[in-house]
Amino acid sequence: MADNSASSVSQVNRVVLPGDVIGSVADFEGSLEGKNKIKLGPGLREENGLIVVYKAGIFRHRSPSTYLIDCNQRRYVPVKEERVIGIITNRGSDSYKVDIGGALPASLPSLAFEGATKKNKPNLQIGDIVYARLCVANKDMEPELDCTDGSGKSTGLGQLLGGFMINCSLGLSRKLLSKEFVLLKCLGKYFPFECTVGMNGRVWIDSASIPHTIAIANAVTNSEYMNNNQIETMVKQLARGIQS
Repeated sequence: MADNSASSVSQVNRVVLPGDVIGSVADFEGSLEGKNKIKLGPGLREENGLIVVYKAGIFRHRSPSTYLIDCNQRRYVPVKEERVIGIITNRGSDSYKVDIGGALPASLPSLAFEGATKKNKPNLQIGDIVYARLCVANKDMEPELDCTDGSGKSTGLGQLLGGFMINCSLGLSRKLLSKEFVLLKCLGKYFPFECTVGMNGRVWIDSASIPHTIAIANAVTNSEYMNNNQIETMVKQLARGIQS
């Protein structure tokens, strides 16, 4: 079994296809140096103790114990605990329907906000944008959102007021959330702005002026296939063009 563990873990950063078996959960947990629980991200699921691939892409490891398939798709598949940006599409008496880019709309209970009560709860309208956490994500059930971190605190979740939202690939949204990807840091040197990135391929941007917002949105879209040196050059040219 030890040989199987070494073989399974060595598949990190390799191309995999739907139906591939990466290895057993026990193998991976045994390789985590004291971490006794792994987390399966997009593209992976557990079946009878085995880690099975359900989308094509590159098998990645995110420290300390998360494994996922990195691919450049646009259709989002909900994953529990991921944070997403959604659009309110319908209102009910006690919940909202939210478009998160998946096959089905998600449900957002009206009490799923910090401090919300039956008499004091947000009054969201159709078209409003929310940043939320997926608390239920099952292939056999409707996704359910929560605008708290699970302990009752919002920690940045909730309605996003003003600003501008753009769509991008899921691969780019993961890049934007990576510490190694320098785009947002570079933009912050030249433009004061706020940015929220959803794992469902949506990015919300709010800055001091419309020209700045458009410039930042274009930089995000153009950065997908650039390396860090190219990104730094692009942002400098963009800043000079705005200031001139």
